[in-house]
Amino acid sequence: MLYDIIFSTSKIVRRPFLAMAEGDFMRNKFKQAVLIILSFALSIIISSCNSEISRVTWKTTPTSKVLRTTPTPTNSPPLANSISPDNFEEETQTTITLSYFDLEGDLATACNISGENGIIINAPCTCNIVGVCSVEIIGAINYTGPGSFSYTVSTGTVVSNTALATFEIESEYISIPQNLTSYTSLANNELYGASVDNIGNIYVGTYSGLSISNNGGISFSNKTTAQGLGDNNILKVHTDPSGRNVYVATANGLSISCDGGISFSNKTTAQGLGSNSVKNVFVNSLNTTIYVATTGGLAISGDSGTSFSNKTTVQGLGNNNTTGVYLNADGSIIYAATSGGLSISTDGGGSFTNKTTAQGLGSNSVLGVFIDPTGVIYAATIGGLSISTNGGTSFINRTTAQGLGNNMVNNVYVDISGIIYASTRAGLSISTNGGLSFLNKTTANGLGHNTVMETFVDSSGNIYAATQWGLSISNDGGTTFSNIVTNQGIGPYYVTDIALDASNNIYAATSGGLAISVDGGNNFSNRTTAQGLGSNTVSGVHLGSSGSIYVATGGGLSISTDNGVSFSNKTTAQGLGSNSVRNVYTSISSEYIYAATSGGLSISTNSGATFSNKTTAQGLGHNDTYDVCLDSFGNIYVANYGGLSISTDGGTSFTNKTTAQGLGNNWVFAVFIDLEDNIYAATLGGLSISTDNGISFSNKTTSQGLGNDNVRGVYVDSSGTIYAATAAGLSISYDGGSNFINKSTDQGIGTISANSVFIMESSNTIYVPTNYGISVHAY
Repeated sequence: MLYDIIFSTSKIVRRPFLAMAEGDFMRNKFKQAVLIILSFALSIIISSCNSEISRVTWKTTPTSKVLRTTPTPTNSPPLANSISPDNFEEETQTTITLSYFDLEGDLATACNISGENGIIINAPCTCNIVGVCSVEIIGAINYTGPGSFSYTVSTGTVVSNTALATFEIESEYISIPQNLTSYTSLANNELYGASVDNIGNIYVGTYSGLSISNNGGISFSNKTTAQGLGDNNILKVHTDPSGRNVYVATANGLSISCDGGISFSNKTTAQGLGSNSVKNVFVNSLNTTIYVATTGGLAISGDSGTSFSNKTTVQGLGNNNTTGVYLNADGSIIYAATSGGLSISTDGGGSFTNKTTAQGLGSNSVLGVFIDPTGVIYAATIGGLSISTNGGTSFINRTTAQGLGNNMVNNVYVDISGIIYASTRAGLSISTNGGLSFLNKTTANGLGHNTVMETFVDSSGNIYAATQWGLSISNDGGTTFSNIVTNQGIGPYYVTDIALDASNNIYAATSGGLAISVDGGNNFSNRTTAQGLGSNTVSGVHLGSSGSIYVATGGGLSISTDNGVSFSNKTTAQGLGSNSVRNVYTSISSEYIYAATSGGLSISTNSGATFSNKTTAQGLGHNDTYDVCLDSFGNIYVANYGGLSISTDGGTSFTNKTTAQGLGNNWVFAVFIDLEDNIYAATLGGLSISTDNGISFSNKTTSQGLGNDNVRGVYVDSSGTIYAATAAGLSISYDGGSNFINKSTDQGIGTISANSVFIMESSNTIYVPTNYGISVHAY
């Protein structure tokens, strides 16, 4: 019998064509089994060889329904990572790249910035086509210290967590050596104030910054305008018991730190101070009200320094020049020391009653005030220490008759046991009997200097005396003192000129000698008359091509040929026009010496053995000369009190340039000749520039952006950038003098007045000598 075979995934169906005989049944069963086996074997061959058999028909007939679930793809949010990008300078643009990770590898398409601290967003945060996200920021104006912002990134519509970017915004200029990490001494030996918090940190106000010690005076960290101080001239400092909040009276504002002195924000007349010249500060520990004594009144703030209301003679102050301020124990009475008396307010500064010599004060010029816990008033005056036990109704005055070192009392302090410490111009005077008598401590007891500006006594009875030469500390009640002075710095001297050699050794002309550093400014050693200088007053320094050091002093021209170990001094005896030498220059080839003196320009052709002096007789504008230099042709240029004098014949004769040729003023302090032989004259009336050998000058003033028209020094680098040291900062021009930008204390210059400027192009470093040391910027 024949069968059609239909293959199925579930069974084989057979359909008979003809009826079978009964006897054939078993044979057919056998054949059927064989066919089934052959059919399965054939199916295996077909599937494995992917062959097509025309006579076999495949049909899928599922026996049950199978449910299939398509998985939904997941999209995890990206993970934003907190970052610490490189520090950057204040008011400087920088781009910060954000960091994130995405599990699926998705690229960020957007980002968002929030919580900006110390910065300004200059360009919005964006992500490029490859998923790199960045933001362009600028350090906030006049801000230095910690900076931060928060950010998120998005991949499509999915937003990340919030991450934090933290960094330091650094000052553009720093003071050396005070701001160098290796420097551990007092910023300056000339001190004005001292304070100690409850955990033993010492705060010392100096002429060159705020020095802080956390180890009892063993070492100090120094804070300057680089950390946001208004000025490096620190007159007084006040701290809260924890040492967290520090209030600093500076010559240019009240500087407040909320992080233990790491960074400061400065308050000025813009916030309501009576004057930016701040003499003293006191903070009411009960309600944190700030009281600031300025030369323009007593300023009071109840909102942590955000704003101040200023009290003057209109409210009854004896004088707007306030020098000190203090409160009684419960903060209800304000006592203001003024140059017109001691002014007292019982209504929060709404009104004052003034106490004078009529009430028994030693003088109406009151320099400081202190109130003890019992309400006794102590007024430091220029005529003695005045004490009142009746709220100021009357005073008893103590003078040298009672043992004070001097009747000029700079300040007064009374410790918890009632011992009185009077800081005088001739010692620290101590009374243990309420002021009936005083014992005076001087340098004989170990004080650094007999002029004591302020004294503080901590809870252990240790005495800290801020003197005009160091911080003097006594642990035995004033019997003996140990004195701490700077041992690495330039000292209490202002810097007038600077020079660097090829090894970056620094030579600084100061009011106390020639300071030399061979380690990049970390340490200085000072050369004085002990090493042969004509005078410790040094106004100029020049390095000769042979390695000789030439130093202009108030007592002659001093020359060293042994790297400053010793000096030989040249005076009028060798032919100098005057022993008062303002500056010095040497020719590169022959090393002829040119000395600008107050009596003429003195020239030596024999290494200083003798000098010939040039005066008005040879055509100088004035015999009082300040600076001298030569151009590439050997022409001599002399800055003097009567103009800029030029000689083209070695000094035989001079032609003088004045305001008639366009100089800003006939008083010329300095002169510089650039690589193109253009002339730059620093005058009392601007920076005057000549491109035609002095035939005419164009004068640049504050109209072009100079900080001040009083220009003290000038330097032009090989790229033509002009640097002008002025009485109000360092002014820089990148376009030949058409426009200047000015750098001052807000950018870290040591003081508002820049005395000169020097550029070390090999290290791309600017050096600015100031009255408070050397300000340095690496560009």
